Parts: sequence; C-alpha cells; structure tokens
Amino acid sequence: MNSSKSPGLAGFGILKNTTCHTEKKISVFFSIIFMTVGILSNSLAIAILMKAYQRFRQKSKASFLLLASGLVITDLFGHLINGAIAVFVYASDKDWIRFNQSNILCSVFGICMVFFGLCPLFLGSVMAVERCIGVTKPIFHSTKMTSKHVKMMLTMVCLFAVLIALLPILRFRAYQIQASRTWCFYKTEHVEDWEDRFYLLLFSCLGLLALAISFLCNAVTGITLLRVKFKSQQRQGRSHHFEMIIQLLAIMCVSCICWSPFLVTMARIGINENRSKETCETILFALRMATWNQILDPWVYILLRKAVLKNLYKITRGCCGIHIINLHMWELSSIKNSLKVAAISESPVSSKQINLQPLSTTGQ
Repeated sequence: MNSSKSPGLAGFGILKNTTCHTEKKISVFFSIIFMTVGILSNSLAIAILMKAYQRFRQKSKASFLLLASGLVITDLFGHLINGAIAVFVYASDKDWIRFNQSNILCSVFGICMVFFGLCPLFLGSVMAVERCIGVTKPIFHSTKMTSKHVKMMLTMVCLFAVLIALLPILRFRAYQIQASRTWCFYKTEHVEDWEDRFYLLLFSCLGLLALAISFLCNAVTGITLLRVKFKSQQRQGRSHHFEMIIQLLAIMCVSCICWSPFLVTMARIGINENRSKETCETILFALRMATWNQILDPWVYILLRKAVLKNLYKITRGCCGIHIINLHMWELSSIKNSLKVAAISESPVSSKQINLQPLSTTGQ
C-alpha cells in the first residue's frame, strides 16, 4: 500500500508480515516503569531548577537555568505523551487497524517522536553556545542575554522542531507504523523515494549537528575557564561557571551515548537506496537507547549540583587523604565579581590593576 497516496491506511501493509516481535507483558511493564521514572526524575529536576532560578534571577546563571528548565520540561512532556501512547498501543495488543483507521494516532505519535527527539538536542546545543558566550564574552552576555532574549530563543527552537516534525504532514507524507508495531516514525522499510530518504537524513543530520555544536562550544568553554584560572589569581566568581560546564559536559556525554546509535542508524537507512540492512531489532534497540536520554538528563541537574559536588569532594578527600581541589573554587559570588575578573583579564593594563588590588584590599 503506497502510504503517500493513501494516508488513511499508512503502514498497514507491514502489519501482515512482521519480523520483529515484542513480548506484550514485558514491553508494557518496561514502558510503564520508564515513563514513571522519567516523570518523577524530570519533576524533581524542574523543582530544583526553578528554586535555583529564583535565587539567581538577576545573575548570569539565570539564562542557563532558564534553558535547562526548558530542556527538562520538554523531556517531561516527552515522557508523558510518548509514554502514554506507547502504553496504549501495547495495551491494545498493537492492533493498529482497529484504533487507527484514519491514521491520526500514528501521525500524532510520529510528530511527537520527531519533536521530542530533536528539541532536547537543539536545547543542549543552545545551552552550550550560551555558556560559551557567557565565559568568553561576559560583558556582552550580561547586556544582551537577558531573560527576554532567552525566552525568545526557547520559542524559536521549539518552533523549528515543530516545523521539522510537521514537514511530512505538510508534504502529504504520512508517518509510518514501524515493523515492531509499537511506534511511528519516518518510513524505514524499503526506502526508495528520495523524499523519504530526505526526512531520515534531515533528522539524523540535525541531531548530529547539534551534538557537534555542543562538543565544540563546551571544548572552547572548558579551555577558556582553565586559562583564566591559571592566569589570574582571582578565584571568586567562577564557581558557577565550573558547575555549569560540568553539567553541560555530562549532558553532552549522555546525549552522545544515547542518541548516536539511533541517529547513525537513521542516516544509514537514508543513505542506502535499496532495501535497508538495518534489522527491526537494531532499530528498536537504538530507539530504547535514545529513550534513556530523557531519563538521564534530569539526573545531571539533580546530582551535579554545587552542594552535591562539595559533599562528594569531602568524601573523596576523606577516603583518599589527598587535597585535590581547593574549596575556594566553590565560593559563589555575584555577577559583579565575575565581570570584574573578566574585565581585568581582558584589559591592556590588567597587570597594573592586579598589582594595585592588594593595596586597595588592605586599605579596606
């Protein structure tokens, strides 16, 4: 059945000869467990981020916390919507012909899969760019990266992800029921049409590009922080930068590990013009790996906070008896001190100012 011409029966042709089977009871059990754990984890992370945002509302960390909250909220709704549809499909014994005659559910499922897949990746890259600007250009960041601008960026990212998700619908290309009969996505079986390959390649390329941007910006941010730390004796006003870069590195690692198999698999299917060599089991495993990203993301903000890291440092120092990190690094100061350090390091007369600073401090 040609899905591009008969969207109302899209994907029903593969239901007769399914080569990928999943155990109903086990699948329903794991789907409910994943959805519950994801909802609880993201809800806890949202509460932590909102509390931190109220505390740092007027400081440079506020824009990062706002973007992080958007990421976690997106993950939360991804668990709620995609998880609820998946549980319904399993509970209905995957009988799509009975409850999907008009293909509405499959279209909604496919749109949500694309949107909640790309949006967190985009937000992760935007967070990396924002932190890179905040570290390398703090004065520009403090004047231009206001809460209003950050909210506009969040809106633009979400709208772009929505556009990508709606693109097949706008082109009258229905989303397809996959061979496992448990989810809907772009056409991955017998991909021969150029437009079907384009959607797969667009999805995978955008996702891989977001990961590459995150890696590049985090590398620049980390190198800049280390250079400033070694060149300047000022240690105040940088602890929140180190905290955020640790969180960003963790998010990047989690996203790369969880999303790379699925993105690479979709790219290989899109590049292969003939029958795809990727099996249903391989695609399903890659999808489950990607699902773990929405579960692990909130734990980055739950565990990798300054208070938790300080306690871990104390435990490590007590066990090893080695002084690894100076605790002064975790002293938090206002944005004024951060901008002062950045201005001193970038000023052509920085050496003179640094020499005069101890005198002024002594005078005080």
